[in-house]
Amino acid sequence: MQIEKLSLSKRREKRQLLIENKLRFAGPDSELSVYDTYRAATGVGLAAEQLLFCGMVSGRKVMHDLRHQEGELFLPHESYVMPPGDYVEIDFPDAKEEAPTTCLTIEISKDRISKISERMRDLTKLEIVDHSWEYQPRIIHTHHTTDTQKLLEKMVSLYTQNDPDKEIMLDLGVTELVIRLLREQGRDVLLSYCQRDPDANGITAAIHYLEQNLCSPLDVEQLCRRACMSRSRLYVEFKKQLGCTPGEFQQQLRLKSAAEAIRGGKSVTDACYSFGFNDLSHFSRRFTRFFGCSPSQYRLQSGNE
Repeated sequence: MQIEKLSLSKRREKRQLLIENKLRFAGPDSELSVYDTYRAATGVGLAAEQLLFCGMVSGRKVMHDLRHQEGELFLPHESYVMPPGDYVEIDFPDAKEEAPTTCLTIEISKDRISKISERMRDLTKLEIVDHSWEYQPRIIHTHHTTDTQKLLEKMVSLYTQNDPDKEIMLDLGVTELVIRLLREQGRDVLLSYCQRDPDANGITAAIHYLEQNLCSPLDVEQLCRRACMSRSRLYVEFKKQLGCTPGEFQQQLRLKSAAEAIRGGKSVTDACYSFGFNDLSHFSRRFTRFFGCSPSQYRLQSGNE
């Protein structure tokens, strides 16, 4: 992610601290902060008064919260969302003068999130489970999609430039970011429900079948039989409930499983062939498009030489 109109040299000129040097940019009901860290450090505290949507730009952090005292790696192309009132401690294992660790946060007011949640409840419904669109205050650490990455880059550009439509565009950007967060939570609720009751209805049966046959070629006719739906209805329901097609969902599951295996120490080749990919070059291209870096780079970022 590029911090447009705010080069590293300019940020160095403005810096006051070597650890968690912070620059702020105000927006409507929100605020962007860019953090540069120039020295390795451990146990640096971060508290959230409002919701904090964090995105890594370069380098890596280790995040310690109440659930993960041992720490979780936080890498580029990932989101780390902290609810209001939460606190984490952060380690910076790789930060140095010539290659600082850089992270951004977008702080969003609780009132703004509540208003968007109310609109989501009025306009759309997650039919499978009893789920309102109220924000669930918990830490979320996940890989974000290419679309979310592009949205963050666009918002950084808006915050740091004097565009005449800046406030309106940022207002729209914050709304989209919160909708994506609420959708991610709704998706998690649905997938958790599928694990507890996979035969609840057609779409849960189809999702469960894909999860249980991750390495098998996509068989749409089998999915239709499992879901008791026509092909067109199946695609409509997947798009509505998960925001993607069955094939895209299967690929997301495969890539995330492969990434988890690589992070756990598995070789790139083994991860490729273990999760249904038959060609290493094809796997590498798909992985790079999804995670924003190659499988080999991801392995290095994860601390596996």
